[in-house]
Amino acid sequence: MKTERITIETEDGDFLIADVCENRKNSPVAILFHGLEGDSKRYYITRLANHLHQRGFTTVAVNFRSCGGILNRNRRFYHSGETEDPMQVIKWASEQFPGSNLFAAGFSLGGSALLNFLKRYGDDQPLTAAAAISVPFDLKRGSLNLENGFNRIYSLRFLRTLEEKLRNKRERFPDLPSFTGSTLYDFDDQVTGPIHGFKGADDYYQQCSSAFFMDQIVTKTLIVHSMQDPMCPYQWVPIDEIRKNPNLTPAFTEEGGHVGFWSLPPGWLNKSIGDYFSGHLRNRSAL
Repeated sequence: MKTERITIETEDGDFLIADVCENRKNSPVAILFHGLEGDSKRYYITRLANHLHQRGFTTVAVNFRSCGGILNRNRRFYHSGETEDPMQVIKWASEQFPGSNLFAAGFSLGGSALLNFLKRYGDDQPLTAAAAISVPFDLKRGSLNLENGFNRIYSLRFLRTLEEKLRNKRERFPDLPSFTGSTLYDFDDQVTGPIHGFKGADDYYQQCSSAFFMDQIVTKTLIVHSMQDPMCPYQWVPIDEIRKNPNLTPAFTEEGGHVGFWSLPPGWLNKSIGDYFSGHLRNRSAL
């Protein structure tokens, strides 16, 4: 699938980059958000984009600020409760593809940001439906869990790239917080929280954990989570709140792991998302 890399200028003088693959005129549009320290080229993004494109969707794979190989201009980065940048991209898509049904899917951190966006904007946004996959519903527990067992390997990888970005950004903004810790919790407490207006990690986690507001989501949303997810354990999923909200459709699988769902039939995740989006088209003839 051939994509075009585009730049979306933000209202605060920064920018976002995205990989866009247009389909035919008036086709539905799917906006995709990656996970922590991911980008638009991660396998889970490209495979979903390919599947949706084959089904007639235009796809917009977004890179959060500082991701995708290009450091952003401003002091800030991105975080699990990010709502302004999803709105920037969704506004752009509304203007670029007028009259098209708009959908969004977010993986892990990107799913958390998408749920925060849906909670903040309610009906005052144009998405027809959404999908949130392998979300860290309880951000504090999720952060601390990354220091356990095999997860620590991923934690160290995340920290390595986050620290490198911070060092590069401090060359331009020397007053940015320095990092002296050794865990993602420490990074969120010393850097992510303060940079984005939170008092620290606990305040950030408390305000942005979607476990506390799933009853407030009014957009039709597919919630995909594996009972075997090692990074975002199933026992922290707000199961009752999700099942009680008629706007939410749970897809809780016994197998699957985190994001990839390799132990399920090949293509299960992408087909499930594609079926859900297609089932919520306002104009079924668009496909």
